[in-house]
Amino acid sequence: MAKRHRLTTSKRKEIRKEQERALDELKRRINDFGATKCTASSFDELPISEVTLKGLKESGFIKLTDIQRDSIPMALKGHDILGAAKTGSGKTLAFLIPVIEKLYREKWTEFDGLGALIISPTRELAMQIYEVLIKIGKHTSFSAGLVIGGKDVKFEMDRISKINILIGTPGRILQHMDQAVGLTSSNLQILVLDEADRCLDMGFKKTLDAIVSNLPPDRQTLLFSATQSQSLADLARLSLVDYKSIGSDTLLSKNQPATPETLEQSYIDVELPDKLDILFSFIKSHLNSKTVVFLSSSKQVHFVYETFRKLQPGISLMHLHGRQKQTARTETLDKFSRAQHACLFSTDVVARGIDFPTVDWVVQVDCPEDVDTYIHRAGRSARYGKSGKCLIMLTPQEEPGFLKRLKTKMIEPKKSVIKQSKRKSIRNQLQSLLFKSPELKYLAQKAFISYVRSIYIQKDTEVFKFSELPLEEFASSLGLPGAPKIKIKGMKSIERSKELKNTSRKLLLLSKTNENGDLEEEENKPVRTKYDRMFGRKNQTVLSEHYLNITKSGGDTNDTDDFMTIKRSNHELNEEDLPQPMVISSKRAQKRAVSKKASLSSNGNPSKLKFDDDGIPHPIYELEGEEEFHKKGDAESQKKEFLSKEADIMAKVDVQDKKLAKDKRQEKKRKRLEALKREMESQQERHDSGDDCEHTTGSTAAYLRTPNLSDDMQSDYYDSDYADSNKPSKKKIKLLQRDQEERYLEDRRANDIIEVEEPQSLDDLENLTSKLLQG
Repeated sequence: MAKRHRLTTSKRKEIRKEQERALDELKRRINDFGATKCTASSFDELPISEVTLKGLKESGFIKLTDIQRDSIPMALKGHDILGAAKTGSGKTLAFLIPVIEKLYREKWTEFDGLGALIISPTRELAMQIYEVLIKIGKHTSFSAGLVIGGKDVKFEMDRISKINILIGTPGRILQHMDQAVGLTSSNLQILVLDEADRCLDMGFKKTLDAIVSNLPPDRQTLLFSATQSQSLADLARLSLVDYKSIGSDTLLSKNQPATPETLEQSYIDVELPDKLDILFSFIKSHLNSKTVVFLSSSKQVHFVYETFRKLQPGISLMHLHGRQKQTARTETLDKFSRAQHACLFSTDVVARGIDFPTVDWVVQVDCPEDVDTYIHRAGRSARYGKSGKCLIMLTPQEEPGFLKRLKTKMIEPKKSVIKQSKRKSIRNQLQSLLFKSPELKYLAQKAFISYVRSIYIQKDTEVFKFSELPLEEFASSLGLPGAPKIKIKGMKSIERSKELKNTSRKLLLLSKTNENGDLEEEENKPVRTKYDRMFGRKNQTVLSEHYLNITKSGGDTNDTDDFMTIKRSNHELNEEDLPQPMVISSKRAQKRAVSKKASLSSNGNPSKLKFDDDGIPHPIYELEGEEEFHKKGDAESQKKEFLSKEADIMAKVDVQDKKLAKDKRQEKKRKRLEALKREMESQQERHDSGDDCEHTTGSTAAYLRTPNLSDDMQSDYYDSDYADSNKPSKKKIKLLQRDQEERYLEDRRANDIIEVEEPQSLDDLENLTSKLLQG
């Protein structure tokens, strides 16, 4: 092993001086770079460090985009940035490069703690930012960490104290700020909000305010999004006073649309019940494309994925929504990114910032809630100057109002017409699937209810007209025999649920605790697990009206086909029929009621009943009255009479048992003697017929080790089964053995038998043959 060469003190001083000179030169370049408008076209022309340039080149980032050329020099100078650019324009590098350069110039180490905080509204976007940071910053010495929901909190807490650049979602970041001991943000240098308008909306308002309250006010703040909010209240919350607005004027100008120029946009006028037919027909006619399909709710995504998977359109299908586990979401993202031809059904969880390579089509089946959501959805295609297509399905009620909203952002999609030859109806197939599978029927009912509720809560009533929804036709298009009944919540509860949607459950629990760490309002409530909630839930969607008509009890009871029918289903009890509660007055009575021993001593032992043939119950032990007992005589005489009766019964039973045992012994003996007799007769027959020997030239050869019948006789007679008074005597057995031996010797002399050992090999057999031939 080669020895490590230690640097001398003078050498270390020279290296340190060289690094100081490089940093001074880098700072000078940054100050001089802002003298004129930036005209750089590649990263080499920017005043950034060599380690960052090396990581960019190895990752394939060479040319600058417009948002990167305008924002990076300003961010390097230390200005707060409010950046807005079209989707797919490279906003991620626009804030990651200033983050790395800021810590590099400050000579940040792991002992300095948290230096940069990057907040993302979704887990998938946070993971993507982390992967890009690892690529371009692999030659630096900074430590980076990713904290998102669905991961092991304890694992993150053990390592978060040594993190320099922290990337995560708002809920998990706030949880670590409250619980992680080693996480300190007092020395934070830069804060980044990706998709800032989403982070600043009502869903993350309280969480983001709590995070910002823990950060120092003299930090640098960078805000980036494709649809930027310039509300003064939102900017004041983040301590943005003297900030530079990058790209907002270009994005909001009247001559520039908010979507990429290479994106081909179109829309079709579709009735609500025809949407699934059109979607299936579209997938069947675009099997060689990579498509992202957006729906309004996770239940719709689940239903469409499961049904289309059974209909098998001929392309790989995937689904992604916020109710999936994090491992499944990560796996689906990876599979779809690597796929060449696939179709992904998704909610708006991947509508922002996610970079799917080479997406050919973006299909918006359900109308988005606003134009910003439409822009983010459409931005999954035509990224980094590549071409792409976007199609949105609008109902006749949604079409005029939403097209008017799009026109305000200079977006004018073209109207398309569907060819009737390409259109295919799947209603009958859906009805068949739902009839065979109760699980699919349940998913269809959930999808129906979630869509109707999503239209009900929309604020833009000019676009979304709840009263004009064709509910029965829409339910039929999903394969349902009728529209399920829907329970609509109030608007206050809906707003509350939207606020709680992105809030961590553990943070909610912490907010309900007092100074002593005890729950304030949940003190007297019993703890309910998820299984308790599951069994207590009333599934009113499955038990819809048409389903109850089929399965309900009662009705006409004259049907003779039923073996058992319910005669009465409404059992009403009066208060008089109900058992009255027992009133316990004293503490001693309470202890007696709880004590099992005291209860038995006062109330007697519990008794069981037996029923006779007539069905009349009787106690197991029936006690006789005292008067009846004395009429039969005194106790001593009754005792003697009872004992004498029992003795007579026992004597009779004993005689029967002895007779039965004797019969069994005799039967055994008879069977054994018959077997012995048959064995002797068969041996005599074999001897008479000459089967036991082979005649060769006047002499017979017999093999030894033949069984001796006398041994069998002796072992049989001495068997334990015959160890009784009827077994034969030893003298009789000896006589039988002697007779058998004499008969055996006579037979051997008469036949001139030669006893030899049984041959074991070919040589033994040859020797035996030669002896017989010589004899």
